[in-house]
Amino acid sequence: MTGSAPYDFVIAGGGTAGWMCAAALARFTPPGTRIALVESEAIGTVGVGEATIPQIHHFNGALGLGEADFLRETKGTFKLGISFDGWLREGASYMHAFGNVGRPLGLLPFQHFWLRAQKLGLAKPLQRYSLNELAARTMRMHRGKTAGGHEMPYAYHFDAALYAATLRRFAETRGVERIEGIIEHVALDGESGDIAALRLGGQREVAGRFFFDCTGFRALLIGEALGTGFDDWSNYLPCDRAVAVPCASGGDFTPFTRSIAGKSGWQWRIPLQHRIGNGLVYSSTHLSDDEASATLLGGLDGEPQGNPRPIRFTTGRRAEHWRGNCLALGLAAGFMEPLESTSIHLVQSAISRFLAVMPAHGEAAPAVRDWFNHQAAFEWERIRDFLVLHYTANQREGEPFWDHVRHMPLPDTLIAKLELWREAGFIHREHEELFTEVGWFQVLAGQGVEARGYNPMADALPEADLRAMLEQTETALVEQVKPMPRHLDFLQGYIGGARVGEAA
Repeated sequence: MTGSAPYDFVIAGGGTAGWMCAAALARFTPPGTRIALVESEAIGTVGVGEATIPQIHHFNGALGLGEADFLRETKGTFKLGISFDGWLREGASYMHAFGNVGRPLGLLPFQHFWLRAQKLGLAKPLQRYSLNELAARTMRMHRGKTAGGHEMPYAYHFDAALYAATLRRFAETRGVERIEGIIEHVALDGESGDIAALRLGGQREVAGRFFFDCTGFRALLIGEALGTGFDDWSNYLPCDRAVAVPCASGGDFTPFTRSIAGKSGWQWRIPLQHRIGNGLVYSSTHLSDDEASATLLGGLDGEPQGNPRPIRFTTGRRAEHWRGNCLALGLAAGFMEPLESTSIHLVQSAISRFLAVMPAHGEAAPAVRDWFNHQAAFEWERIRDFLVLHYTANQREGEPFWDHVRHMPLPDTLIAKLELWREAGFIHREHEELFTEVGWFQVLAGQGVEARGYNPMADALPEADLRAMLEQTETALVEQVKPMPRHLDFLQGYIGGARVGEAA
C-alpha cells in the first residue's frame, strides 16, 4: 500500500494533462489535501500540443506563473492567430486571427457593413481590418493596448514536454506526490462500482477518493475499468492519423501557426525558440503512412531532428467525461485534431469546471455530474462543428479527400449556423461556446461561404460614410502596426536577450 490512507485525489498519468491537473489542485484545494500523480518514465506521451489559444493566460495567471519565466522555460514564442493556407483552394490563404475584425457601428457588428461593402465593391480582404493579422503577416509583435487603444490578444507556441516539466515543479513544490509506476489494474469498489485504487507493479496500491484519468488514448480508468462509451465522430472528421517531427529553425519566425492543406490532409508548422514543430494530419483511406512521412519531410524548413513519429487516433469524445468518482482529461476524454489549437484548452476548461463544483470527500451528487457532462458535451460538439466547417467549405475540386469532406453529412447544429449566415449574414454564439462570432466570421469568409444577405440596418449608413469607415479603420490599424518591433526582436528583449533559433 502506498500511503497509510487514501489520497484525496489520484491522477493517473502525467504529460500536459496530468500535470496541469496536479498544478491546479495544488494551487486551489484546501491545505492538507493529499494529491498523488502516478506515471511511469517507461510510458511516453503524445506531447505534440505546442500551440494554444489566448485562454491559457487565465490558467497560467491563476497559478501565478510569470510570463517571461514561462517563455524561457518552455522555449515559447508568441501566437497572434492561425494562417490557413490552401484550405479554400490551392494558393489561397486566410487567417483566423485573435481579437477584433473591424469595429461595430450602432447595433450592428462589423460583418454586416463588410458584406454590404462587398456587394458595392468597396470591401478589401478581412486582413486589412484585423490588427492581429496585419501584425502577424508583417512578423511583428506587441503586448497590451496599442497607441490607438486597441487590444492585441495573443497566445503561445511552446514545447509541451517542457510545459509539463514546469507544471511538475510547481506541483511538487506544493506537496503533490509523484509515484513512479505502471498501472497494472484498476480496482473497483464492490458496492458502488467506483474506483477504489490503482494497482502497480510490485504489489503496490494507490488508493484514493477521487481519480483523474490522464492515461491518454487507452483511457485505462474511464474506458477500460468503468466501461464508458465513446462517441465516434469519424463521419464528420475522417482524418485518423498523423506523423510529427521537429526540425531545425528556418524560414520566417512567424508569430502565428501555419496550417497548410495538402492533397489528403494538412500540415502544421509551429515555430519555437529552438526548433520548429511540424506534423501532418491525414486520412489513411486517402494517403499511405509512407506517403505521409515523405510529404512531411519534404515540406520542412530545416533539417529534421529525428524520424517522423506516427500517431493513430479516432476523432470523438467519451459519452461521459465524469463517471462515478473519475474524471477524464486530455486524450482520455477524447480527441479532436489540433486544427484550432484546442487540446490544451479543453484540459483547462475541464479543470476549471471541476473546481467550480468540486465534491467534498470525492462524492458528487448525480446532478453535479450530469451538469458537468452536459457542459462538456456542449463545448466539445461546438468545437467539432467549427473544425468541420474548415473541411466542408472547400473548393479543392478533383482531389478525392477534399471531394469527400465537401459532400459529407454535417451535424444539425452546424447546418443551422450555416443557414443563418447564408440567409442573413448572422452569426449566433450560443451560451458559452468557445469560438466567438468574429472567429466564425473569419473562417466563413476565408472559406468562401457566401452570405446572400445582411442586416438591412447597414443600408442606413450613406455609401460615402461606409467607404470612409473602412478606409479609416484600415489606415488606423496600419499606423498602429508600423512601430511594432519584429517578433524575434520583441521575444529576445522580453525574455532577457536569450538567443533564439539555436538548439538548446
